[in-house]
Amino acid sequence: MDGFNYDIKKTFGIVSEKSDEKFTLELNLISYREKEDEFALRRWNQSCDKMLKGLALDKEEIIALRNILNSIKSLIKFY
Repeated sequence: MDGFNYDIKKTFGIVSEKSDEKFTLELNLISYREKEDEFALRRWNQSCDKMLKGLALDKEEIIALRNILNSIKSLIKFY
């Protein structure tokens, strides 16, 4: 896609790695096309120059997701 640019402002962490270890699922703060920063949950290759489909959330959406996850954490059992 011509003119598509992005800037990873902050990496919050790796959620998981695929078994082939070519891509990791990461939560990052990203600016796409020099627009307002968004939280992005998507797969990246190791050099972060190729991304796969993912989910972009603004500040209000990431707060709502955090609240949902906090409300269900007592239902999740770890073994």
